[in-house]
Amino acid sequence: MSPYNPFGLQDAELLRHSPYVDGQWIKGDGAPLEIRNPANGGFLGQVETLAADGVARAIEAAARTLPHWRALAAKERGAILEKWQTLIVEHADDLARIMTLEQGKPLAEAKAEVLSGAAFAKWFAEEGKRVYGEIIPPFQNDRRLLVFREAVGVCAAITPWNFPSSMIVRKTAPALAAGCSLILKPAESTPFSALALVELAQRAGVPPGVFNVVLGEPAVIGQVFTRHPSVRKISFTGSTRVGRLLLAQAAEQVQKVTLELGGNAPFIVFADANLEAAVTGAITAKFRNAGQFCVAANRILAHESLFAAFVERYAQAAAALKVGDGLAADSQVGPLINRKALERVQALVDDAVAGGGRVVTGGKPHALGGLFFEPTVITHAAANARLLREEIFGPLINVQSFKDDDEAIRLANDTKYGLASYFYTRDINRLLRVSEALQFGMVAVNTPIIAAESSPFGGIKASGQGREGSRHGIEDYLELKTVWVAEDR
Repeated sequence: MSPYNPFGLQDAELLRHSPYVDGQWIKGDGAPLEIRNPANGGFLGQVETLAADGVARAIEAAARTLPHWRALAAKERGAILEKWQTLIVEHADDLARIMTLEQGKPLAEAKAEVLSGAAFAKWFAEEGKRVYGEIIPPFQNDRRLLVFREAVGVCAAITPWNFPSSMIVRKTAPALAAGCSLILKPAESTPFSALALVELAQRAGVPPGVFNVVLGEPAVIGQVFTRHPSVRKISFTGSTRVGRLLLAQAAEQVQKVTLELGGNAPFIVFADANLEAAVTGAITAKFRNAGQFCVAANRILAHESLFAAFVERYAQAAAALKVGDGLAADSQVGPLINRKALERVQALVDDAVAGGGRVVTGGKPHALGGLFFEPTVITHAAANARLLREEIFGPLINVQSFKDDDEAIRLANDTKYGLASYFYTRDINRLLRVSEALQFGMVAVNTPIIAAESSPFGGIKASGQGREGSRHGIEDYLELKTVWVAEDR
């Protein structure tokens, strides 16, 4: 098997190695990017990249094709999105295999992500048909006041490596449904997933130039996106540090910006919680994708009456998780994305222990070696421990106790982030009171699941602005146009 095609796909045409601009797979003018399997370090291939001029050409292609795409009926754009969704589902096994090889997550998780992403294409195919305008009662009889909702224009999307499939569809589907053309910049670690999705979009009938993909140096591409006058909106998922930088740069062109940034999610277990359900939920909320996701539980707060029982059961469940290559059928926790990520998780453990934290299970790289790290549970970390203040992005969590609801809420809200939060209770009054008190864009009660195509996804504070998914997800790709009409008397 060729070193450039080690994926063993049913449809080999899904494996692409170059940017896609104006309907063509083009040769790059930047330094090639080498991609390796985080599970074993194996060489997967290299992709062509673009320098600033190449990125500008992609933007110009999107600008040139915008009028035609925007002029199509919403039903016509929706039909293409529905076809894309169908093709994604039909090729879900290949797309999942690509993702596991380049990103590392277990194959079952990868396929679930592919299918959840496909659902966004179907959802926004329908939402595009419901972009309604308004007729406002006039302030005098010879006037008519109309409000149109129109596509914002050329959009740029920057997506992360941890969910390299669903994040792309979640951003591109509402843009396309609204009538926008766009340029996608996927993460450097996971380009093959993005290129496969674009291949399917092409097959679905997205016209040349409407959906472009550029690969290359993030800082260079980001500057082109924020400085080019044709780009009217940027959507970014990634770190708070980079999000702030993009927001500042976008201010120069007064671009619309949607940001989904870092998180520091609390997971609260109240005294009346179903303990077994809380343990199971906390395992999913922490260790899915090896803890490498923005809404991962970062801090567990367990009521003092069940603290010891929770820690014992939770540590046992964490230790029992099967760590291994994502292609192995029994694997539950895959590798971290790179060496820097592994070293950072170890540094967080060391910092917590130095401040008095106790390792209940895990605490070190896994015996498999490479980029695998043991699922780790710590207790009694100091209030200033880094793992309580920073986004962890790894299979590590601290459990601490609290005395009453007020303390739990205070501890949960004691963070600059405001993306996701979780709590378990069987008290309906507490459910409502705590949901209102938590300062997060999303609250999950008695469940670790917090994302679906029908649900608004996004945060507050340092976790970003805007929402993706649901009927609100198309709003940031639209502008309001007010039309005053006077009678000609």
